[in-house]
Amino acid sequence: MIKYTNHFLNKLEDLFSESNYILRYEKGNFKSGYCVLKDSKVAIINKFYSLDGKINCLMEILKEVDIDTSKFSDKNQLFWKEITQYQLEL
Repeated sequence: MIKYTNHFLNKLEDLFSESNYILRYEKGNFKSGYCVLKDSKVAIINKFYSLDGKINCLMEILKEVDIDTSKFSDKNQLFWKEITQYQLEL
């Protein structure tokens, strides 16, 4: 299910662009590779991470935060269902 490609990363970034969270890539030495500021709804990912690391961080963030999916396009609604189904299987 998880494909470590730029296309898959772009699809995950699309989810954030349609959600109530802002996604930023910054330099930093976060212990987990990312930082989530829940009060201001900002997710920050270490920009020096590899493609695999960025995708894994985004998947972890999506598990942790409460995202309003009502604003998603039909395409992203389907993608969201696939991701949540995959995460439930793990």
